[in-house]
Amino acid sequence: MRFPNQRLAQLFDLLQNETLPQDELARRFDVSTRTVRTDITTLNELLADHGVRFVLSRGEGYQLKVEDAARYRLLQEQTPSHLRVPRTSSARVHYLLTRFLTSAFSLKLEDLADEWFVSRATLQSDMAEVREWLGRYQLAIETKPRYGMKLFGNEVAMRTCLTDLLYKIAQEDSEDPLLNLEALNSGMLGTLQPLLHQCFSRFHIRMTDDNEFYLRLYCAVAVRRISEGYPLSDFSAEDVDEDVRDAARHIINLMRPITGKVISPSEEAYLRVNIAARRIEEIAPSAISPDDGESLVDYILSYINTHYNFNLQNDPQLRADLLTHIKTMITRVRYQINIPNPLLANIKQHYPMAYDVTLAAVSSWGKYTPYVISENEIGFLVLHIGVGLERHYNVGYQRHPQILLVCDTGNSTVRMIQAMLTRKYPQIVLSNIISLREYEQQESIEEDFVISTARLSEKDKPVVVMSPFPTEYQLEQIGKLVLVDRTRPYMLEKYFDASHFRIIDQPMTQAELFKTLCRQLEQEGVVRGDFWPSVEEREAIVSTMLGEGIALPHSLGLLAKKTVVYTVLAPQGIAWGDETAYVIFLLAISKTEYEEAMAIYDLFVTFMRERAMTRLRESQDFDSFKTVAMDCLSRL
Repeated sequence: MRFPNQRLAQLFDLLQNETLPQDELARRFDVSTRTVRTDITTLNELLADHGVRFVLSRGEGYQLKVEDAARYRLLQEQTPSHLRVPRTSSARVHYLLTRFLTSAFSLKLEDLADEWFVSRATLQSDMAEVREWLGRYQLAIETKPRYGMKLFGNEVAMRTCLTDLLYKIAQEDSEDPLLNLEALNSGMLGTLQPLLHQCFSRFHIRMTDDNEFYLRLYCAVAVRRISEGYPLSDFSAEDVDEDVRDAARHIINLMRPITGKVISPSEEAYLRVNIAARRIEEIAPSAISPDDGESLVDYILSYINTHYNFNLQNDPQLRADLLTHIKTMITRVRYQINIPNPLLANIKQHYPMAYDVTLAAVSSWGKYTPYVISENEIGFLVLHIGVGLERHYNVGYQRHPQILLVCDTGNSTVRMIQAMLTRKYPQIVLSNIISLREYEQQESIEEDFVISTARLSEKDKPVVVMSPFPTEYQLEQIGKLVLVDRTRPYMLEKYFDASHFRIIDQPMTQAELFKTLCRQLEQEGVVRGDFWPSVEEREAIVSTMLGEGIALPHSLGLLAKKTVVYTVLAPQGIAWGDETAYVIFLLAISKTEYEEAMAIYDLFVTFMRERAMTRLRESQDFDSFKTVAMDCLSRL
């Protein structure tokens, strides 16, 4: 049976699965209730010979009534699955991107508008985000009159863009039709899962579950592109480890019968690079010898020691972790392979001090190298540096309860969780760290309890689920109250004062603000003349917006003669890159008080967690600001 229009087909599909009232149907299809009633009447006329109709149940809505099960079953078997229609702007952007990245022909917005029941103007508005997304991969849409729009660009960029898009979609909804029906060959992800897992096990290549899933997505994308006649033909790469080379060759051999095409050496070379860039290295520090990795680690640790007075150069664990991560990172940046970092926003907010220290070091190193290190990669490095700072500048407790940590999200996340648990609960001993797969293979657990980053089946010991940045509820589940905090109130008393407090109630630019505050601090002898340019240089690298309307501008390095926090409240807001800042803390930190700098940053993180920006912004003077700030701190 064919429906006269797409909305009727959608309505038929929808009401087969659930009972819905008129108002809800009108909202979902963006029509009036009168149109809904007309559509139902039309549907029932079409279904009259198929043993089924829709009836209105008072108080519940329209529901399916089967009058002849045999005829209805025959209808279901004969009716094709109807086209999926994106209902939100975000979904339309994802669908548009998928169409451009997979279509061999030009696309016309008016055709898509008719197909999706939206106006052409709506799709034109969505196209701005589509073009911005494609621009990140140097892909461009060309428009020809009467023909429509077509995507042009490098095949590697096409595949990378589509794989990144599908990975993002999978994080939001693993059942999204784009994953299972639209962008990839039906069932391909399920077909590839055991093949890749067995391959990596056979060649002793360790990967996080996330990285293995990303590679599965890439292989599924490659299968479609190769089978449709879009092979890689001009990619070459340096040689890799033998196990990676063997694994890539094995996967290519598995893909040949699936694609039904000859697979070029370029395909195997690019797959090798992707595996090498995402594997977990398990090598002793003495065995790691890439010049780039060694020099980068030395430069970062030396920069941090020189500019921030944090001496991490003699930490063998940190050096080993950085070398292990940077070896694969160099491969990624060399071939522009991007690994998503879903924790980046949280890293900025929860490790702001470590983020600034690492960003400054990597930015300085970037002046002497052709490599461009993305924010995602910097975020992974921050976790290692943050753990090193925790280990050397906030330690010293006895720990007793034995725990098992089950984590499959990567070495840097493991180190971060280990440091967080050590800091929050100094009495515990982290006796072992294993993956989800290793946990399932164990018959019993020797430790007192298990902490996991994902839900597990309990064996003979309790399991507590904890996210990398745990909620207060999760911390309580681990069994201990947060220790009474006295550090943050002390920081507030020591470094905040009325002479460095200002309310700006007239329009002001970010540059004017920096000039005004830095000149005052320079006149007071708090900073030297190099402080102001350094604040502007730091802001130019990456925005210092912490989030929730709170910004933390500061210099690159510890350039102040004494530590001062200049507080600015801007009720009208000050443009801060693409965002708006309402509460600004200009940090001037001296080398003599560098150890307390982390505690100052913790104070701002507390404001974020307490969502205190609005209350702080509405303060009328320094005393009322301080009262609000102390109230936030007293709740911890």
